Amino acid sequence: MLDVSIIIVNYNTNKLIMESIRSVVEDKSKASREIIVIDNASSDGSLPTLENLKGKVQNYSLIVNNQNLGFAKANNQGLAIAKGKYKLLLNSDARLITGTLDTLINFANDRENLGMVAPKLRNIDGSTQGSVFRFPTVFRAISQYWLFNKGILDKYAPDARDPIKVEAVVMACAIITQLAINKVGYLDERYFMYFEDIDYCRKLKKVGLDIYYLPACEVVHVHGASGDYNSLYGSEWKQLIPSSILYHGKLKHYLINFIIWSGQKLQKIFY
Repeated sequence: MLDVSIIIVNYNTNKLIMESIRSVVEDKSKASREIIVIDNASSDGSLPTLENLKGKVQNYSLIVNNQNLGFAKANNQGLAIAKGKYKLLLNSDARLITGTLDTLINFANDRENLGMVAPKLRNIDGSTQGSVFRFPTVFRAISQYWLFNKGILDKYAPDARDPIKVEAVVMACAIITQLAINKVGYLDERYFMYFEDIDYCRKLKKVGLDIYYLPACEVVHVHGASGDYNSLYGSEWKQLIPSSILYHGKLKHYLINFIIWSGQKLQKIFY
Protein backbone atom coordinates (compact mmCIF):
# COMPACT_ATOMS: atom_id res chain seq x y z
CA MET A 1 0.00 0.00 0.00
CA LEU A 2 1.18 3.51 -0.79
CA ASP A 3 1.72 5.83 2.15
CA VAL A 4 -0.34 8.71 0.82
CA SER A 5 -2.62 9.74 -2.04
CA ILE A 6 -2.38 13.43 -2.91
CA ILE A 7 -5.66 14.69 -4.37
CA ILE A 8 -5.68 17.99 -6.26
CA VAL A 9 -8.73 19.60 -7.86
CA ASN A 10 -8.08 21.92 -10.79
CA TYR A 11 -10.35 24.60 -12.14
CA ASN A 12 -8.60 27.12 -14.38
CA THR A 13 -5.39 27.28 -12.37
CA ASN A 14 -2.93 26.37 -15.10
CA LYS A 15 0.37 27.71 -13.77
CA LEU A 16 -0.48 27.23 -10.12
CA ILE A 17 -1.37 23.55 -10.36
CA MET A 18 1.83 22.73 -12.22
CA GLU A 19 3.82 24.30 -9.39
CA SER A 20 1.72 22.33 -6.90
CA ILE A 21 2.34 19.03 -8.69
CA ARG A 22 6.03 19.83 -9.02
CA SER A 23 6.27 20.40 -5.26
CA VAL A 24 4.76 16.96 -4.62
CA VAL A 25 7.11 15.26 -7.07
CA GLU A 26 10.16 17.06 -5.69
CA ASP A 27 9.32 16.55 -2.02
CA LYS A 28 12.25 14.55 -0.62
CA SER A 29 10.08 12.66 1.85
CA LYS A 30 10.50 8.89 1.98
CA ALA A 31 6.74 8.44 1.82
CA SER A 32 5.49 6.52 -1.22
CA ARG A 33 2.83 8.52 -2.99
CA GLU A 34 0.41 8.86 -5.85
CA ILE A 35 -1.00 12.03 -7.37
CA ILE A 36 -4.65 12.19 -8.38
CA VAL A 37 -5.74 15.30 -10.28
CA ILE A 38 -9.38 16.05 -10.98
CA ASP A 39 -10.02 18.66 -13.66
CA ASN A 40 -13.36 20.42 -13.30
CA ALA A 41 -13.90 21.35 -16.96
CA SER A 42 -11.14 23.96 -17.07
CA SER A 43 -11.14 26.35 -20.01
CA ASP A 44 -7.75 28.00 -19.50
CA GLY A 45 -5.67 25.46 -21.41
CA SER A 46 -4.55 23.58 -18.31
CA LEU A 47 -6.07 20.24 -19.36
CA PRO A 48 -3.59 19.48 -22.19
CA THR A 49 -0.75 20.25 -19.80
CA LEU A 50 -2.19 17.88 -17.21
CA GLU A 51 -2.75 15.16 -19.81
CA ASN A 52 0.85 15.53 -20.92
CA LEU A 53 2.01 14.42 -17.46
CA LYS A 54 0.71 10.89 -18.02
CA GLY A 55 3.65 8.53 -18.26
CA LYS A 56 6.03 11.25 -17.10
CA VAL A 57 4.99 11.50 -13.45
CA GLN A 58 5.07 8.28 -11.44
CA ASN A 59 1.75 7.08 -9.99
CA TYR A 60 -0.17 9.89 -11.65
CA SER A 61 -3.89 9.73 -12.43
CA LEU A 62 -6.12 12.29 -14.11
CA ILE A 63 -9.90 12.47 -13.90
CA VAL A 64 -11.53 14.79 -16.44
CA ASN A 65 -15.02 16.15 -15.79
CA ASN A 66 -17.11 17.69 -18.56
CA GLN A 67 -18.57 20.21 -16.14
CA ASN A 68 -17.52 21.93 -12.94
CA LEU A 69 -18.76 19.58 -10.21
CA GLY A 70 -17.55 21.75 -7.35
CA PHE A 71 -14.79 21.27 -4.81
CA ALA A 72 -16.39 18.61 -2.60
CA LYS A 73 -17.65 16.30 -5.34
CA ALA A 74 -14.41 16.48 -7.30
CA ASN A 75 -12.36 15.66 -4.21
CA ASN A 76 -14.66 12.73 -3.55
CA GLN A 77 -13.88 11.38 -7.00
CA GLY A 78 -10.24 11.31 -6.00
CA LEU A 79 -10.95 9.81 -2.59
CA ALA A 80 -12.93 7.02 -4.24
CA ILE A 81 -9.93 5.74 -6.22
CA ALA A 82 -7.16 6.64 -3.77
CA LYS A 83 -4.89 3.74 -2.83
CA GLY A 84 -2.83 5.42 -0.13
CA LYS A 85 -3.06 4.74 3.60
CA TYR A 86 -3.65 8.46 4.06
CA LYS A 87 -5.45 10.90 1.80
CA LEU A 88 -4.01 14.39 1.43
CA LEU A 89 -6.29 17.06 0.00
CA LEU A 90 -4.10 19.72 -1.59
CA ASN A 91 -5.35 22.89 -3.22
CA SER A 92 -4.05 23.59 -6.70
CA ASP A 93 -2.58 26.84 -5.38
CA ALA A 94 -0.70 25.21 -2.50
CA ARG A 95 2.93 24.07 -2.63
CA LEU A 96 4.61 21.56 -0.37
CA ILE A 97 7.90 22.41 1.28
CA THR A 98 10.22 19.42 1.08
CA GLY A 99 9.71 16.99 3.94
CA THR A 100 6.07 17.94 4.41
CA LEU A 101 4.72 14.49 3.59
CA ASP A 102 6.95 12.65 6.06
CA THR A 103 6.17 15.14 8.83
CA LEU A 104 2.41 14.81 8.38
CA ILE A 105 2.47 11.03 7.97
CA ASN A 106 4.78 10.41 10.92
CA PHE A 107 2.47 12.48 13.10
CA ALA A 108 -0.61 10.63 11.84
CA ASN A 109 1.02 7.26 12.49
CA ASP A 110 1.40 8.18 16.17
CA ARG A 111 -2.25 9.18 16.73
CA GLU A 112 -4.89 6.47 17.10
CA ASN A 113 -7.89 8.80 17.28
CA LEU A 114 -6.89 11.16 14.49
CA GLY A 115 -9.42 12.38 11.97
CA MET A 116 -7.46 15.12 10.27
CA VAL A 117 -4.15 16.95 10.50
CA ALA A 118 -3.09 20.13 8.71
CA PRO A 119 0.16 22.11 8.51
CA LYS A 120 0.80 25.81 8.98
CA LEU A 121 0.06 27.80 5.84
CA ARG A 122 2.43 30.49 4.63
CA ASN A 123 1.74 33.32 2.22
CA ILE A 124 4.18 33.72 -0.65
CA ASP A 125 5.87 36.57 1.24
CA GLY A 126 6.60 34.19 4.12
CA SER A 127 4.01 35.57 6.51
CA THR A 128 1.76 33.18 8.41
CA GLN A 129 -1.72 32.65 7.03
CA GLY A 130 -4.74 32.08 9.24
CA SER A 131 -5.88 28.52 8.61
CA VAL A 132 -7.60 27.48 11.83
CA PHE A 133 -11.05 28.55 12.89
CA ARG A 134 -13.72 27.97 15.48
CA PHE A 135 -17.19 26.74 14.64
CA PRO A 136 -19.40 29.76 13.90
CA THR A 137 -22.31 30.03 16.33
CA VAL A 138 -24.83 32.72 17.23
CA PHE A 139 -23.18 33.26 20.62
CA ARG A 140 -19.75 33.64 19.07
CA ALA A 141 -21.13 36.09 16.51
CA ILE A 142 -22.65 38.14 19.33
CA SER A 143 -19.36 38.06 21.24
CA GLN A 144 -17.36 39.33 18.27
CA TYR A 145 -19.74 41.79 16.65
CA TRP A 146 -21.85 43.09 19.53
CA LEU A 147 -19.45 42.75 22.45
CA PHE A 148 -16.42 43.59 20.29
CA ASN A 149 -14.31 40.58 21.28
CA LYS A 150 -12.19 40.63 18.16
CA GLY A 151 -11.14 37.59 16.20
CA ILE A 152 -13.45 34.93 17.64
CA LEU A 153 -14.88 33.98 14.25
CA ASP A 154 -11.83 34.90 12.18
CA LYS A 155 -9.32 32.46 10.76
CA TYR A 156 -6.21 32.43 12.89
CA ALA A 157 -2.85 30.73 13.35
CA PRO A 158 -2.42 29.30 16.87
CA ASP A 159 0.54 30.74 18.76
CA ALA A 160 2.11 27.36 19.40
CA ARG A 161 5.24 25.43 18.50
CA ASP A 162 3.89 21.99 19.33
CA PRO A 163 0.99 20.15 17.66
CA ILE A 164 -2.30 21.45 18.99
CA LYS A 165 -5.88 20.19 18.86
CA VAL A 166 -8.24 22.61 17.13
CA GLU A 167 -11.90 22.78 16.16
CA ALA A 168 -11.48 23.15 12.41
CA VAL A 169 -8.85 23.73 9.73
CA VAL A 170 -8.78 25.02 6.19
CA MET A 171 -8.46 22.12 3.75
CA ALA A 172 -5.91 23.83 1.51
CA CYS A 173 -3.61 21.05 2.68
CA ALA A 174 -4.94 18.44 5.06
CA ILE A 175 -4.56 14.73 5.65
CA ILE A 176 -7.75 12.75 6.17
CA THR A 177 -7.36 9.38 7.86
CA GLN A 178 -9.12 6.19 6.87
CA LEU A 179 -10.69 6.20 10.33
CA ALA A 180 -12.32 9.52 9.46
CA ILE A 181 -13.65 8.17 6.18
CA ASN A 182 -14.96 5.03 7.88
CA LYS A 183 -16.83 7.04 10.52
CA VAL A 184 -17.91 10.11 8.57
CA GLY A 185 -17.61 9.25 4.90
CA TYR A 186 -16.56 11.65 2.16
CA LEU A 187 -17.19 15.38 1.83
CA ASP A 188 -20.80 16.51 1.59
CA GLU A 189 -21.38 17.05 -2.13
CA ARG A 190 -24.24 19.46 -1.51
CA TYR A 191 -21.55 22.08 -0.89
CA PHE A 192 -20.41 23.28 -4.30
CA MET A 193 -17.89 25.58 -2.71
CA TYR A 194 -17.31 27.03 0.78
CA PHE A 195 -18.18 25.47 4.15
CA GLU A 196 -17.31 21.93 3.03
CA ASP A 197 -14.20 22.03 5.22
CA ILE A 198 -15.86 23.29 8.39
CA ASP A 199 -18.80 20.94 7.81
CA TYR A 200 -16.44 17.96 7.62
CA CYS A 201 -14.56 19.10 10.72
CA ARG A 202 -17.84 19.43 12.61
CA LYS A 203 -18.75 15.87 11.65
CA LEU A 204 -15.35 14.60 12.82
CA LYS A 205 -15.85 16.30 16.17
CA LYS A 206 -19.33 14.82 16.54
CA VAL A 207 -17.94 11.28 16.28
CA GLY A 208 -15.12 12.06 18.70
CA LEU A 209 -12.17 12.24 16.29
CA ASP A 210 -9.30 14.67 16.78
CA ILE A 211 -8.20 17.45 14.45
CA TYR A 212 -4.63 18.72 14.78
CA TYR A 213 -2.68 21.73 13.57
CA LEU A 214 1.07 21.22 13.07
CA PRO A 215 2.89 24.57 13.30
CA ALA A 216 6.29 22.97 12.66
CA CYS A 217 5.10 21.73 9.26
CA GLU A 218 4.63 24.40 6.61
CA VAL A 219 3.03 24.74 3.19
CA VAL A 220 2.92 27.77 0.89
CA HIS A 221 -0.62 28.80 -0.04
CA VAL A 222 -0.63 31.30 -2.90
CA HIS A 223 -4.37 31.87 -2.94
CA GLY A 224 -4.43 33.15 0.61
CA ALA A 225 -1.74 35.67 -0.25
CA SER A 226 -3.75 37.18 -3.08
CA GLY A 227 -6.90 37.34 -0.99
CA ASP A 228 -8.94 37.50 -4.19
CA TYR A 229 -11.26 34.57 -4.75
CA ASN A 230 -12.62 36.27 -7.85
CA SER A 231 -9.27 35.87 -9.58
CA LEU A 232 -9.66 32.09 -9.44
CA TYR A 233 -13.34 31.38 -9.14
CA GLY A 234 -15.16 34.43 -10.50
CA SER A 235 -18.92 34.19 -10.25
CA GLU A 236 -18.73 31.29 -7.80
CA TRP A 237 -18.77 33.84 -4.99
CA LYS A 238 -22.53 33.34 -5.20
CA GLN A 239 -22.03 29.89 -3.67
CA LEU A 240 -21.16 31.42 -0.31
CA ILE A 241 -24.76 32.17 0.67
CA PRO A 242 -26.35 28.80 -0.22
CA SER A 243 -23.44 27.01 1.44
CA SER A 244 -23.91 29.06 4.59
CA ILE A 245 -27.64 28.29 4.62
CA LEU A 246 -26.90 24.60 4.15
CA TYR A 247 -24.43 24.61 7.03
CA HIS A 248 -26.38 26.75 9.51
CA GLY A 249 -29.96 26.33 8.40
CA LYS A 250 -31.93 29.37 7.23
CA LEU A 251 -32.75 30.80 10.66
CA LYS A 252 -29.20 30.71 12.01
CA HIS A 253 -27.76 31.91 8.71
CA TYR A 254 -29.88 35.05 8.66
CA LEU A 255 -29.53 35.61 12.40
CA ILE A 256 -25.74 35.42 12.29
CA ASN A 257 -25.63 37.68 9.24
CA PHE A 258 -27.89 40.20 10.97
CA ILE A 259 -25.59 40.16 14.00
CA ILE A 260 -22.57 40.74 11.76
CA TRP A 261 -24.28 43.51 9.77
CA SER A 262 -25.60 45.33 12.84
CA GLY A 263 -22.31 44.86 14.68
CA GLN A 264 -20.41 46.49 11.84
CA LYS A 265 -22.81 49.44 12.01
CA LEU A 266 -22.22 49.71 15.78
CA GLN A 267 -18.47 49.68 15.28
CA LYS A 268 -18.74 52.65 12.92
CA ILE A 269 -20.69 54.54 15.57
CA PHE A 270 -18.44 53.79 18.55
CA TYR A 271 -15.04 53.62 16.85
